[in-house]
Amino acid sequence: MKQISMLGCGWLGLPLAKSLLQNGYTISGSTTSEEKILVLEKAGINPFLICLSEDKIKGEIDSFLKNSEILIIDIPPKLRLDSSENFVIKIQNLIPFIENSSVKKVLFVSSTSVYPDENTTITGDTIPNPDTESGKQLLEAEHLLQSNSNFQTIVIRFGGLIGEDRHPIKFLAGRSNIENPEAPINLIHQIDCIGIIEVILRQDSKGNETYNAAAPFHPNRKEYYTQKAIEFNLPLPQFNESKPSIGKLITSHKVEQVLGYSFSKNRL
Repeated sequence: MKQISMLGCGWLGLPLAKSLLQNGYTISGSTTSEEKILVLEKAGINPFLICLSEDKIKGEIDSFLKNSEILIIDIPPKLRLDSSENFVIKIQNLIPFIENSSVKKVLFVSSTSVYPDENTTITGDTIPNPDTESGKQLLEAEHLLQSNSNFQTIVIRFGGLIGEDRHPIKFLAGRSNIENPEAPINLIHQIDCIGIIEVILRQDSKGNETYNAAAPFHPNRKEYYTQKAIEFNLPLPQFNESKPSIGKLITSHKVEQVLGYSFSKNRL
């Protein structure tokens, strides 16, 4: 029976932890909210109040990691809200605690934002060159973890996250002057995020690996979001078609071919 420490039991982390519990894992889960401690307890998760900051880690981080073979890090930088935040330093502060723990494998949830919008097709061989602050810090955090020889690190770069309670059309509906109407979408459903992570855990590889993960469904933004607005009975988004669109197309060949994973949500 393997024990997993889940750093970040948020929108993806909590349902992932619940699914792993059903598959026989023991889970220690962290939250930054005191109100959520009871939610984790009720789910069968051993709860910890942990907060990573730039000067220290608040909470019982050693107890959180104790006896775990695997650490899943799912704490997004949130740099859109605060561009001054230094996510890399937070990961730097965490690494010594991982080194001194029983953790042998780290799964780091990253993002396809490490690739710039250059109207190219992104494969597993594409070299990241982020053009956003969030992407730059995520890539640096990836390198910090994967360059550490004390543990194995698997990086999973997810596309835009969607689920039953989360869809970008709810933010785009009725808006005007939306850019890049011809750019392809690169989304992935919560169900597939969980499924891919579970396959990685079952395969128990020994070396560092990096995977891109987005559903094999890439209509352009105008086509897709217009249709979704109709389906959700929301005001149609209006796109700016006066200048060329820029974007990228994320392929998930390594997930499908190396992991043997078949997407549950092929059409989103």
